[in-house]
Amino acid sequence: MDTGKATLVYMNSAFLGQESVWAAQAAECAADQGKFWQYHDLLFARQNGENQGAFTEDKLIGFAQEMGLDMTKFQPCLKNDQTLARVQADVQEGQAAGVRGTPTFFINGQALVGAQPIEAFRSAINQALKQ
Repeated sequence: MDTGKATLVYMNSAFLGQESVWAAQAAECAADQGKFWQYHDLLFARQNGENQGAFTEDKLIGFAQEMGLDMTKFQPCLKNDQTLARVQADVQEGQAAGVRGTPTFFINGQALVGAQPIEAFRSAINQALKQ
């Protein structure tokens, strides 16, 4: 339900080596085609450990083909680092805010770190809405 009371902003936290950077870049390339969340979900479904070959550039291109993305846009976007600055800016902003791991959520400036039960989110959001 869209009440306009809260906004979700997803930011990349690509700190696990080159494959995490490529995966974040690829997701941003998919975002340029309006398919960020679909690509994001596919990445999480296909992960198998840090820097073990799941997210090579060729595999990331294969995921885009599988999803039916426009490859004349996606492939050069990834290969030419067209979204690298966006990914780097997200990482830098997270570091400046004190993010040291994932997931980290900020609700009205207050960090909620790690996998939390839904009630922790409800409580934090309700508290923020009272302010």
